[in-house]
Amino acid sequence: MSNESATIREWIKVGVITGLAASIIYPVMIFVPLPKAVAVVLLCSFGPLLSIACVGLYHLLKIHRAGIKAQIAVVSNIIAGTLVTIMFIVQTAVNFSMEKYLATATDASIKDSLNMIWKVVDKVQLGLDISWDVYIAIGTFFFGMCMMDHPRFGKTFGSVGVLFALLLLAFNLATFPLPPANNGLVDMGPFVGLWYAAVSVQALRSIKWAHEQTAN
Repeated sequence: MSNESATIREWIKVGVITGLAASIIYPVMIFVPLPKAVAVVLLCSFGPLLSIACVGLYHLLKIHRAGIKAQIAVVSNIIAGTLVTIMFIVQTAVNFSMEKYLATATDASIKDSLNMIWKVVDKVQLGLDISWDVYIAIGTFFFGMCMMDHPRFGKTFGSVGVLFALLLLAFNLATFPLPPANNGLVDMGPFVGLWYAAVSVQALRSIKWAHEQTAN
C-alpha cells in the first residue's frame, strides 16, 4: 500500500468521525439549553469539524472520480466552516455582552438605547449567517453533483443534496437580510444538516469499500 493510499484511508476515517461529531453538535446547539462554557466549546468546535469532515468526504468521492466539482465543494465547505465559526463567536460575544449591560442598567432610557444598539449590531451576525449559507449551499450542491454516479451514494443522495442546496440558497437570497423563517419560508439549514448526517453514516458504511479500492 502506497503512502498516498494510506493518507486517503486516514482522511476518510477522520472525516467520518468529525462528520458524525458535527452532526450531533448541530442539533444540540439548536435545541438543548447549555451552560455558557459548554455552549462556547460546541460553538467553536462545529465549524472546524465540518471543514475537516468535508475534506474526508472529498477523499472518499475522489476514489471513484477526481474532478473539479469535488474540489469546488471541499473548498466552499472549508470556507463555510470558517464563516460559521466567525458567526457563532460574534453572535455569542454580542449576546453575552448585551445581556450583561442590560442586567446592570438602571435607567429605562439607557435600556432602550442598549436594545436599539443590540438590534443594529445583530445585523452583523445576520450578514455572516447569509455568507455561511451561501458557501455551504455551493459546497452541498457540488458534493451532490459528485454523488450522482458514485457507487456508494448514487442519485438519491446526490439529487437530495442538490435540491436542498438550491432551496437553501434561494430562500436566503429571497428574504435577505432576514432569515427565511422570519419571512414565512422554511429554514433549510436543519434539512441540510440531516443530509450531511446521512452522508456521514453512509461514509462510515463505505470505509471497507474505500479500503478495497485503495488496496494497491
